[in-house]
Amino acid sequence: MDVKLKFYYKGPGTKQLQLESEWFEDKGITPLVNDMLKTGRIKDITVMDEMGREWTLKEFHKLMEKTEDEPRNPTIYFDGGYDRENAESGIGIVIYYDKGKEKFRIRYNAKLLELLSSNEAEYAALYNALEVLQQLGVKHSPCVIMGDAQGVLKQLSGEWPCFDETLNLWLDRIEEKIKAMGLKPSFQIIARNENKEAHKLAGQALRNQMIDSHLKLETQE
Repeated sequence: MDVKLKFYYKGPGTKQLQLESEWFEDKGITPLVNDMLKTGRIKDITVMDEMGREWTLKEFHKLMEKTEDEPRNPTIYFDGGYDRENAESGIGIVIYYDKGKEKFRIRYNAKLLELLSSNEAEYAALYNALEVLQQLGVKHSPCVIMGDAQGVLKQLSGEWPCFDETLNLWLDRIEEKIKAMGLKPSFQIIARNENKEAHKLAGQALRNQMIDSHLKLETQE
């Protein structure tokens, strides 16, 4: 999660000023603050995060300790496919997230029988991805949602209207889920070749090749 600092600066012979930092990743806060305090010119540091919350420095350190082992900063890739001949849908979901200093990846797919189009399969894929996040325990976190379904992402961001009653119901369900989990979503439209993991999983589901994988990723120091 990105944060920024608000603080007071008082130099020798200068007027006290209230200043703000730029946004930066929260894991860099301790060395930065320690360096700032060494100057003896900084006081009353307030931490603000991208969710719009504010804490004193002491409160923020307590929060970081409390939430260290909670999953956060998820990135969702999703895709849906539809077999018109058999009236079957396949959904593919890939989720990357942080937990403490470690990074994880979830790969999941499923075959759905009650959907009526490839568009509906895309919405269902994203809704099911949010269900996976909820089961994981992700809450009150920024969330990056990436896919090549331009219509879904443009409608969720409010850029495009949706006139289809069935798809509107999916939009409502997705928006309610995001709100209930306290997520701050950002939507990114990507090319199909950038979404190949989720696309492959959706295709595998249609071929009855089911995947349910939860893996800790190797990280480089």
